[in-house]
Amino acid sequence: MTGAAPRDARRLTLILLFMPFALWMLLLILLPHLGVAFLSLREKTGPRQYGFGFGNYWKFFSEPIYWTLLLRTAATSLLVTALTLVAAFPVAWYIAKIAAGRSKAALFLLCLLPLWVSDLVRAFGWVVLLRETGLLSRALQGLGLVSGPVEFLYNDAAVVLGLVYTVILFMVVPLVSTLDGMDDSLIEAARNLGGTRLTVFRRVVLPYAMPGVVSGSILVFMLTAGSYLTPALLGGKNAMWFTEAIYQQFVTRYNWEMGSTFGILLLAFTSGIVWLALRLTGQTLAGTMGRA
Repeated sequence: MTGAAPRDARRLTLILLFMPFALWMLLLILLPHLGVAFLSLREKTGPRQYGFGFGNYWKFFSEPIYWTLLLRTAATSLLVTALTLVAAFPVAWYIAKIAAGRSKAALFLLCLLPLWVSDLVRAFGWVVLLRETGLLSRALQGLGLVSGPVEFLYNDAAVVLGLVYTVILFMVVPLVSTLDGMDDSLIEAARNLGGTRLTVFRRVVLPYAMPGVVSGSILVFMLTAGSYLTPALLGGKNAMWFTEAIYQQFVTRYNWEMGSTFGILLLAFTSGIVWLALRLTGQTLAGTMGRA
């Protein structure tokens, strides 16, 4: 009997520690998604009359503008992910392998600073820089490079630039975490064996950093595909994002059934891309998130 009491106490402690996470997953993740999935299967058959079926999904695939917008959003999100990786890798390498002591902490803090400001304020900061009367346009006019105001907003380039700035931290952190555990002797041994910098990077550094690359890419891609504020403010009507179509269905048209369908399809499509990326890279979700 004396041995059962400690076991019961440990079991109760484990349950209490796990309970907040379980409630968070159930109340904020699982139940809302089940509710959205339920709404997506409702079909309007008459005034205030609904049935169940896949009519909303059929309507989505029968309208080219809908699935074309989804494909366009996914392709742009992949581009943002690739550009973010290219921009974040040198930063992560410098923080993990070159900087030391207080400089490493200071650089990491600088990467965290944008998160201290809300997404809305950051997006409007880009508006101030890129609009027709913004700082960049005035600077070009002052240097005599252009004869009049230049509008840099409301196009795909502005959206990509704003998204890369918004999500780059989520690529830097997994890369720093992975590269920081890499033994420098691996690189020295590869150089001593005659490997060039490109060869060492391709054969030693990149394979070791692959869990961080994959986990960071997953985070960046999912955040980018689900972003709303940055594409809406920087892209306008000229760079429509799929999340804006979801917003229109819910808020503008009051069509919650179709909006739910769009949301489920966005989640399924982006999850499929992540699964395909994991298969192509030979990584597992548990392995990448565990090492990053």
